[in-house]
Amino acid sequence: MSEAGHTAESVAAQIGVDPKTVARWVTQDRIPQTRHRANVAELLRRDAEELWPDAARRRDPKWFRPWAEIEREALGLRWFESAVIPGLLQTADYARAVLASGPLAADAEDFVETRLRRQSAVLDRPRPPLVVFVIDEGALRRGAPGVLGPQFDHLAALAQRPNVMIHVLPLRAGLHPGQAGPFIIASTPEGDDVGYLDDQAAGRITNDVAPLWAVWDTVRSVALPRDQTVELLEARSWMI
Repeated sequence: MSEAGHTAESVAAQIGVDPKTVARWVTQDRIPQTRHRANVAELLRRDAEELWPDAARRRDPKWFRPWAEIEREALGLRWFESAVIPGLLQTADYARAVLASGPLAADAEDFVETRLRRQSAVLDRPRPPLVVFVIDEGALRRGAPGVLGPQFDHLAALAQRPNVMIHVLPLRAGLHPGQAGPFIIASTPEGDDVGYLDDQAAGRITNDVAPLWAVWDTVRSVALPRDQTVELLEARSWMI
């Protein structure tokens, strides 16, 4: 700001925020929302990524960042999801709908951008991991048809990648141990397995993965094969 001849007060006046907000961006290392970053970068004649190089990573909730690092380096991921489509597989519109319905609603748009970058960091890296997803059919039935239709197309396209395996756990499978909640198992380059579990407040990382493997083996065994999953995703008559 000094090089551009600006102060916190002058930037605030131009951007339309309180000077105390700009001061927090500077003195407390806070990261502005996407639209404010773009406006500040234009005002200061600098690139937004130069001003905030770690913006995407740091918009993740603080408690999630250690897992994001594990996820980016993992050689393999096994993911069971019971209520929503896994974050790595979500379209922008689906992610927006999910985030807007929860505690992150106020900053949903920023988190959508973060989620999409997270997907690319895992699925589009030069040597992507083997990722296997088991998704309860109930999760596929939750959402507006206008959002779910493109989301199913996206899932079917991703399922064609050799390193992406998507399996739906059908409702006819009945009760199963996965109903206790979603989880992820990451296989690390060091040869270890690390688990991740979500709850209402935050997520937690665990090295005690034996119970997760036991549940994984069960839900995977009763899930549909890959080809039948794609057929289900491509059929629209069952959507409600």
